[in-house]
Amino acid sequence: MKRIVVLEPGYAHYLEENAVLAAFSPQFTVVPRDASVEQRLTALAQADALMIREAPLTASDINAMDKCQVIVRYGVGVDNVDLPAAKAKGIYVANVPDYGSEDVAEHALALLLSATRRITSRNSQVHQGQWNIGQAEPMFRLSGKVLGIVGFGRIARCLATKSRGIGFRTILVCDPLLDDAAAQAAGVQKVSLEQLCCEADLISLHVPLSSSTRHLIGKTELASMKPTTVLVNTSRGGLIDESALYDALVAKQLFAAGLDVFEQEPVKADNPLLRLSNVICTDHTAWFTEESVTELQRKAAQEVLRVFEGNKPLNWVNP
Repeated sequence: MKRIVVLEPGYAHYLEENAVLAAFSPQFTVVPRDASVEQRLTALAQADALMIREAPLTASDINAMDKCQVIVRYGVGVDNVDLPAAKAKGIYVANVPDYGSEDVAEHALALLLSATRRITSRNSQVHQGQWNIGQAEPMFRLSGKVLGIVGFGRIARCLATKSRGIGFRTILVCDPLLDDAAAQAAGVQKVSLEQLCCEADLISLHVPLSSSTRHLIGKTELASMKPTTVLVNTSRGGLIDESALYDALVAKQLFAAGLDVFEQEPVKADNPLLRLSNVICTDHTAWFTEESVTELQRKAAQEVLRVFEGNKPLNWVNP
């Protein structure tokens, strides 16, 4: 029997995990969000494996885990896990980087289109009985415009593929890991962040959050954007300086923003960005479809299985 601790519940059931790990007679303990520190540490001490979503996992938590063989992040980003502490403890940390790429790319595209065509504000106005809104607010054709993508991993590549049918004049990509040959093969143009911010009509962010990418988009970058630019973020809220973004939107330095993520989550009700009609917000659900949940739970459990069977994780992030 293996004890699987799930920190921060978020799924209707764990049938996928049970099926994958059936050979080890898994016993699941789900730690609720309102658990006391004592309850949390007691559960962690019993874990043979820990499966975690977005809750912070500190060095103190990890030091309490004397049996744990592997920590698996349900998702891509591992900025909520103290990786050095896990490494010092001899615990594998793995993530699931190859799920939901289609879903996040579709959500980014939906935010981009909704902001450009003012779908949410028009929907609200029509529900309020308004009509013949017509040319009261500007809108811009996407065909012939420039799409800018920051980061060019799996999700960004999906977005580039899905966007081609729109008829963008070109797709600019800022990614230091992208070489010229790969850019040419993908049909994109590699540029600096500075050039992308200046030239792109629509910008979508697809990079992980780290000390080097925090506030990657700040006052300087926002000031260089066109007043018709739409900025979309489906990665991590900390990539954007929200205070600077608010000021830029109010000053009409850019057209609109589509945000699935925020610097602080859940987003506070008094966040000034929520008061702006040219900001479209969703609740960090770009990853979610019925298909992606099944895929995520299965692939996360497969990483646990690899370790239980004496192998290294496929997506090992703290070697």
